[in-house]
Amino acid sequence: MNDRKTIRIALTKGRLEKDTVGLFEKIGYDVSQLRDKGRRLILEIPGADIEVVLAKAADVITYVEHGVCDMGVVGKDTIDEHGGRFFEVCDLGFGRCRFALAGQKGFDFYKGCGVKTIATKYPNVTRRFFEAKGMDVDIVKIEGSVELAPLLSLSDGIVDIVETGTTLKENGLEVYEDVSPISARVIVNPVSMKLKKTAIENLIAEMEKNI
Repeated sequence: MNDRKTIRIALTKGRLEKDTVGLFEKIGYDVSQLRDKGRRLILEIPGADIEVVLAKAADVITYVEHGVCDMGVVGKDTIDEHGGRFFEVCDLGFGRCRFALAGQKGFDFYKGCGVKTIATKYPNVTRRFFEAKGMDVDIVKIEGSVELAPLLSLSDGIVDIVETGTTLKENGLEVYEDVSPISARVIVNPVSMKLKKTAIENLIAEMEKNI
């Protein structure tokens, strides 16, 4: 458990990191170390008792769950797929996109009663979506470009993150149905929420005020 006075917050590397640093700057924090980080993965916000850890999305959840980080900023897609023991306390509103069911253009996905095959990087999200519809599906886990699966007749459709839909269109695919919205969320370790309640709640309030 991270029992120091400092709040340690894990940020998802990349776009969410950049947007969160921008939010911290808007709050009035000195983000010079975060802007000029080099290869460092643990950084200080001077004068704010905040330490920032840069990590991959799934690892943000792991660090918060295990209490080595008090808080984290991670996409709702990662939360929905991995779950975990933490509080989801705030929707930061940036990093907006969505999970969607998609496939070859013009294909009637829901026609017939056979078991459909779905390719995805997100098997848990996919399973829950079709369970809610009362549908049995075969799920194929794909690590790379899931758009290939229906083009190669590996699957009837895909469940993936869609932002603009350009990649789908360029590959002759289309969205059949939206699954769920995605954006950046703040998560908090339950023990940290008790031990550092005031400091964490104040930071969350500042973040919400400056969204």
